[in-house]
Amino acid sequence: MQSRRQGRTDTIWTPANVVTLVRIVLMPVWLLIAEAARIDGALGDGSAVAWTSFLLFAAIALTDKLDGYLARSRGEVTNFGKFLDPIADKLCVTCAMLYLLELELVPSWAVLVILAREFIVSGLRMVVASEGTVIAASNLGKWKTAVTMLAIGGFLLSVTIPAGKLATMLELLSHALMTAAVVLTAWSGIDYLVKSWPAVAHSK
Repeated sequence: MQSRRQGRTDTIWTPANVVTLVRIVLMPVWLLIAEAARIDGALGDGSAVAWTSFLLFAAIALTDKLDGYLARSRGEVTNFGKFLDPIADKLCVTCAMLYLLELELVPSWAVLVILAREFIVSGLRMVVASEGTVIAASNLGKWKTAVTMLAIGGFLLSVTIPAGKLATMLELLSHALMTAAVVLTAWSGIDYLVKSWPAVAHSK
């Protein structure tokens, strides 16, 4: 029997954690399918393998908030989930960004900004946690994730549908969204650094 006192549970195998694990397992599967589409020259012709790649990534992206919702609504918040969820998010974005870089759809500096922010914030979180300080997630971080996922999805869709005006317009829109994502990424990183600086600068 599970105990839900203080929003916690006795087992790590909650629905929320299962969803997170599924997201992690599906990312290598998605990457294999996406690479198969690229190597076989199936991109840009509306092939089944290209559509499978896009739809699988869309499904993974759409479950990004599902695990958090399940954990909170069911009162099943676990330390395992807190550990696993950021890994799933970072794995999803990292794999997709590196794949888009391979397709030459995004510049290397955009990938660098996004990945550097993740490393820096992860380090800051460890320092802040060691000081016993809690920094609530900001709306900037949520917008950053949403816009990044939209940009990635747009790029993947643009190389899935047959080449033409629609694909070109979709790619241009995705470039605009990715630029916005990079700005939000840098902004949210600076915001987190400012908020965590007292804990970082604190010396015992």
